[in-house]
Amino acid sequence: MKIHLGCGNDYKKGYVNIDSSSEVKQDKVWNLEKTPLPFKENSVDEVLAFHVLENVHNFIPLMHDLHRVCRNGAVIKVKTPFYSSWGQFNDPTHVRFFSPFTFGYFEGKNNYSHQVKKKREVNFKVESVSLHFGAGQSKIMNWLIDPFLNLNHRLYCRFFAWKFPAAEIEFQLRCIK
Repeated sequence: MKIHLGCGNDYKKGYVNIDSSSEVKQDKVWNLEKTPLPFKENSVDEVLAFHVLENVHNFIPLMHDLHRVCRNGAVIKVKTPFYSSWGQFNDPTHVRFFSPFTFGYFEGKNNYSHQVKKKREVNFKVESVSLHFGAGQSKIMNWLIDPFLNLNHRLYCRFFAWKFPAAEIEFQLRCIK
């Protein structure tokens, strides 16, 4: 099974399209703040979450539950506004920010002082991270600017993210069980 979280007006054939609104075309109305998700353990092969996770207060429990419903090797594709994007701050529904290192929390690569070092409950491998300069009409510049943004994410985030902000960040994760 493939699921599309927060589908909005982007209904995708071949996916179970989920949205909290009954006013859009969806297959299931579900508020992502509520866990557990309405799927059986190890039943999902692919998850799309395009411009939805930045709106979720309950992010860490949701990621734990995605791990529960995903099969080993399932792919999770995520797109969100980049943390320094002007669009990130314009939308009052955005409650969190994403950097190239956000999902390292679930991979165990980052040394978060507040991360409990007990048996890991969630395990995702970050397969790819891509920054995109433009969204909407400014996407036309991505072919030129994206290669520079993605040369070295640490360097870019440390010195250039606020001076020359990317619009969007895209991740591909793999569920490891």
